[in-house]
Amino acid sequence: MSSTSPVSVASSTSAGAAGGSVINVSSLVSQLVAAAQAPQEAVITSQTQAVTSEMSSVGQLKSALSTFQSSLSAIDTPAAFNSLSAASSNSAAFTATVGAGATLGSYSVSISQLAQAQQIVSSTGYSSSSATVGTGTLQLSLGGTSFSVSITSSNDTLSGVAAAINSASGNPGIQASVVTGTSGAHLVLTSTLTGAANTISIAETDTGTGLSALTYGSGSTNYTQQTAAQDANFSIAGISYTSPSNTVTDALSGVTLNLQATTTSAASLTVADNTSTIQKNIQSFVDAYNTMQSSLTKLGGYDASTGTAGPLMGNPALTIAQSQIQSALYSMVNTGSSTYTSLASIGITANSDGSLSLNTAQLSVALNTNFSAVSTLFSGTNGVASNLNTVLNNELGSNGSIASLSQSLVQQNTALTQQSQQLSHRMSLLQASLTEQYSALNALLSQLQSTSSYLTQAFATLPNAPKGTASG
Repeated sequence: MSSTSPVSVASSTSAGAAGGSVINVSSLVSQLVAAAQAPQEAVITSQTQAVTSEMSSVGQLKSALSTFQSSLSAIDTPAAFNSLSAASSNSAAFTATVGAGATLGSYSVSISQLAQAQQIVSSTGYSSSSATVGTGTLQLSLGGTSFSVSITSSNDTLSGVAAAINSASGNPGIQASVVTGTSGAHLVLTSTLTGAANTISIAETDTGTGLSALTYGSGSTNYTQQTAAQDANFSIAGISYTSPSNTVTDALSGVTLNLQATTTSAASLTVADNTSTIQKNIQSFVDAYNTMQSSLTKLGGYDASTGTAGPLMGNPALTIAQSQIQSALYSMVNTGSSTYTSLASIGITANSDGSLSLNTAQLSVALNTNFSAVSTLFSGTNGVASNLNTVLNNELGSNGSIASLSQSLVQQNTALTQQSQQLSHRMSLLQASLTEQYSALNALLSQLQSTSSYLTQAFATLPNAPKGTASG
C-alpha cells in the first residue's frame, strides 16, 4: 500500500489538522459570492448609468427650452412693442427722450429763452481772500428757502465767509467762492437752481454793521449781477410754455425735453416707433432660437461622421417639444395685413440645419411699412411668440411630457437603487450561508485528515506478510 498522504482539498492558511490542509473558507466564499454578484451587479450598474445619463440629458433639454423662453419676453406681448423714440431735427437746440404715456406725433418747437441761475459778485474788491470783513450773522435765502451763517473772529475773512456758506446746514443751493483779479478779491455767489423764482438775497440779522457790505436785496449796490435768474420760454406746436428748468417733463405727455439753445426758426420733434430697439429684440429672438436648436440637435440628432446618436434620439418628450415649437414657429397669423402674415414675410427663414436666418433689410422695411402688423405677428393673441410661450409653458409645466419623463426616470433610478440594495442584502445572506456550509465541510475534512493520518500510521506498523515458496 502507498504510504503517501491523501491529496488536500484546498490550501489553507488556517490551522491544519493532523498535518493536513483544510479549506480557506473566507477566500472560497468570497470568490463564490463575487461570481454570483458580478453579472447581476453589472446589469444594475449599466441600467443606472443609462438612466443617470438620460436624466442629465432631460435637464439639458429643460435648460435649453427655458433659456429660449426667456428671450420671448421682449416680443410676446403688445406692450413689448410699445417702444417709442423721440428725435429732434436740431439736437443743438434740444434733445428729447420718451417714457410712459408718450404717443406718436410730430411737433414744432421754438425756444426763445433758456432757464438760467443767478450769479452775483461783490462790488467791493478786498485786498485778498484773507481780508477781514467783520463779524455777525448773515441770513441768506434762495427762492423760498432761508438759512443762517454765523461769522465770528475765527472765520471773519472773505474766504471764511465763503466756506461758512458752503458748509451751512439747510443751504438749498448757493455756492460761494472767492475770485481775485486786478480789482481785488471778490465774493461770488452762484445759485445751483435755475428759474426766475430762485433769486438770492442776503441780510445781516444782528444789530451790528460789520457785514453790511455783504448784504444783497432789491436795489442793493453791494453786488453786481452777472446772470439773472430766469425761466425758459418756449413753445410746442405753437403753444407757449414757461419752465424754471431746462429739463422739461410736463409740457408734452410722456416726453422729456432737454433745452440747450435758443432757436431762430422752429425745429421739429418727432415721436415714432422705436424700430431700432424692436429690430434688436427680434434679432435676439432669432439668436436664442438658434442656440436652443443647436442644443436640441445634439440631444436628439445623429452624427453620421461619428455614428453617434444623441442621448434623447427618438425620445417622445424631445420629439413632441420639437414638433410643437415648429408648429408655432411657422404658423400663419392674421395680422390685418395681407403681406406680413408669417416669419418668412418679414425676413426670418429656416436653414437646412434647422437654424433661422434674419434678413435685416427685409425686417426694416416691414417695421417701417406696417409696424402694427409686425407687432401682431409676434405678440397678437395667436402670434408666433405668444404661441411659443404657450407651448413652452405646457412642455415645461408639471403636466408636460418633460415632467412626465423626469418623474419616470426618477422612479427608475429609485428602483435601481433598491435593486442594488436588495442584491447586496441577498449576497450578504449567501455569504453567511456559504460560510456556514463550508465551515462545516472544513471541520469534516479536518476530521478526515486526522483519521487518514491515523490509518496511515496504523498500516505502517503492521508486519509484512510471509513470502510464498516457489514450486517446481
